[in-house]
Amino acid sequence: MSEPNIQEAVKQKYGEAARRAASGGTACCGGGGELSGCDPITKNLYDEAEKAGLPEKAIAASLGCGNPTALAKLQPGEIVLDLGSGGGIDVILSAKRVGPTGKAYGLDMTDEMLALARENQKKADVENVEFLKGAIENIPLPDDTVDVIISNCVINLSGDKDRVLAEAFRVLKPGGRLAVSDVVVRGEVPANVRKSMELWVGCIAGALEENEYREKLARAGFTSIDVEPTRVYKVEEAREFLEAAGLDAAVVGPQIDGKFISAFVRASKPASAAACCGPTCCP
Repeated sequence: MSEPNIQEAVKQKYGEAARRAASGGTACCGGGGELSGCDPITKNLYDEAEKAGLPEKAIAASLGCGNPTALAKLQPGEIVLDLGSGGGIDVILSAKRVGPTGKAYGLDMTDEMLALARENQKKADVENVEFLKGAIENIPLPDDTVDVIISNCVINLSGDKDRVLAEAFRVLKPGGRLAVSDVVVRGEVPANVRKSMELWVGCIAGALEENEYREKLARAGFTSIDVEPTRVYKVEEAREFLEAAGLDAAVVGPQIDGKFISAFVRASKPASAAACCGPTCCP
């Protein structure tokens, strides 16, 4: 499966999701609605207090697998970058957490999502936000720019995760941290699931095995790596989603039961170049 094909499929699906949310529909189950074929990964990620201060369309466009802003322990004055910011829900929440002395960037490659995110920003009346167009494999920010990188079920969608992590490392300030929610695999997954473009775009087929994720982070130069499970997906939750992707849930289900988890992935960029072994800071 080539990277351009994956990227185009992701663009198409998330563009459609943005249009549905913008027109008053629900992009997927994360917004609180139930749509045929929606994956269970996006359900019930934000508490009522968080949703109370957000535009309805931002909630409707939520397509993540976790709540990185709640787990990242953002501090006032920090600069945050959300990779694959979608409708802007995590950017807006981050901007509120870092306050007027901080800033939250959102990066997305889909025009429809960017338009929706900027509309949601205006409705939320949040000033310390900037949405950027671009791919997470080529972040349009200078080196050593941000304190914290968050992402919500997006890194697993990339066909070049090594490039994504290298770019994340590059734009983080020394001592900065990665704090992302992502889908992670524990154990072997059937080849037909891996090959399914529908499931890749749905956050599942592109998910890294846990140890491989750790290895890629270390190779990029990150230290203090931790993968904390936040949710384990059971076959009962995925039945409708598997069938919508053309797979026999009765056959595939038992093979993936409990193997896909949402996880909070933490890692740090060393505070000094001497401690770094990543591609951007070693001779």
